[in-house]
Amino acid sequence: MSGASRVSRAVDFNATGYGKGLFDVNASGQMTRCSHSRVAIAACAAVALFTGSSAEAHMGTGLAGGFESGFKHPLTGADHLLAMVSVGLWGAFLGRPLIFALPVVFPAVMVAGAVMGMLGVPLPPVEMGVALSVSVLGGCIAFSVNAPVWLASLIVAIFAIFHGYAHGKELPSAADPVGYSLGFVLATGSLHVLGIGIGLLNHRPGGVRVTRGLGVLIAGAGVWFLYKAVAF
Repeated sequence: MSGASRVSRAVDFNATGYGKGLFDVNASGQMTRCSHSRVAIAACAAVALFTGSSAEAHMGTGLAGGFESGFKHPLTGADHLLAMVSVGLWGAFLGRPLIFALPVVFPAVMVAGAVMGMLGVPLPPVEMGVALSVSVLGGCIAFSVNAPVWLASLIVAIFAIFHGYAHGKELPSAADPVGYSLGFVLATGSLHVLGIGIGLLNHRPGGVRVTRGLGVLIAGAGVWFLYKAVAF
């Protein structure tokens, strides 16, 4: 290959407190932007994000419908929405392999949680588990927690059970359970991609401060959700 060929390498962000981010670096050592397709996907997810209302998603037990209802469900609950965006954003901070692994672990385990909800398997208070997921994931972003692969995956998997359980409680009453399940899994993946897209800000001057600030806001929202879950 010619000297102008591009070489992929990881850029260490330890100086800013984060793990490894992803860049493409050309032969002259200059970093190039991530693919336009990723940004486009993130933009589409952002449109879906802002079309949802601010109501709690898992308060609507008994919701009937198929794919459309399932897709809208995560987008209409601020707690679910923030947690799922946080998974992608934290994965973007941690870099490979977690930038790819976390958005796979969460939906996969969430399906298992949904089955538990359908079967009525006993679980600690779901509202508290969902609220804790928002506060903990937001804190991981705000404090730049550089967790190892196994620990980050475990944290995400545990919280995915609670989110899946909340969705699963509605599945038996849905007119099309399979379509509903596919809908909320696809919406979840879209929110993960949105979080990864926001994580691209880390590669711009001052971007890390912005994303850590978002982590503070997310964690604060999680504390509020937890307060409501305990008080009410």
